[in-house]
Amino acid sequence: MINLLFSIIASTLIFIVFKLFNKYNINTFQAIVVNYFAACVCGLITYDSPIHIQDIVQSQWFYGAIFLGFLFISIFYIMALTSQKLGLSVVSVASKMSVVIPVAFGIYAYQEGAGVQKITGIILALIAVYLTSIKSNTTFSLKSLWLPIILFFGSGTIDTSIKYIETTYVADNGIPIFTATIFSIAAITGVLILTTKALKKQFAINFKTIFGGIVLGVVNYYSIFFLLKALNFENTESSTIFTINNVAIVMLSTLIGLFLFKEKLIFKNWIGIGLAIISITLVTLA
Repeated sequence: MINLLFSIIASTLIFIVFKLFNKYNINTFQAIVVNYFAACVCGLITYDSPIHIQDIVQSQWFYGAIFLGFLFISIFYIMALTSQKLGLSVVSVASKMSVVIPVAFGIYAYQEGAGVQKITGIILALIAVYLTSIKSNTTFSLKSLWLPIILFFGSGTIDTSIKYIETTYVADNGIPIFTATIFSIAAITGVLILTTKALKKQFAINFKTIFGGIVLGVVNYYSIFFLLKALNFENTESSTIFTINNVAIVMLSTLIGLFLFKEKLIFKNWIGIGLAIISITLVTLA
């Protein structure tokens, strides 16, 4: 469980970094592109075997990594649009409630346990994510509803695909190079987008954006690296890992927002935090 704990901490640090982007007026999309380069470098440094491009291209997980690379940066962009149009609380609800997709896949595809206690914990987890993330001024516009829907299915597809590809094709010592490849594909895609903007004279980058992107890339890489390590641990079900991971991130991020950024919590948020603790306990003990 130590790998899962590190993944939760790293994922929560992503929340803090994004908050600091707003404070220091850092261009979010440019920093995201830099982040993928930094995350790729982290993967290459962590990998302790010789790196051969031909071996990577010929590996069974390569096309899956390409798919995930495109999906990573696409969902990040959808997250940005959703937060701008509907608010951060809607982003949190849509992305974290998507945990139901990999959980259902794990139970169906890998015959993972689905006892009364575990199912109760998962249901409470979904309620907890909703109550913890929702704000009093959260409203949905039918015209913009497609954004959280895409975010929901996109986030769920990422988690499910990572689990399936890692379990089926990636060796334990191959996790660093697998994640590095995903991030490199995302980085290349981002560069192509930025190049298009540069040609239209809509592009300018500065040192603080590069620095912010590097910091984001390091924590982003280790959030995925430790999640994969946790999923790869024997006798640990993915439905349990994903439930605990997502609920803990929402709960911890909410508490950090309260104490570090002086965000205000409504009564529903506190109920959600309480349910999150109960759901994590139920799913873990199950």
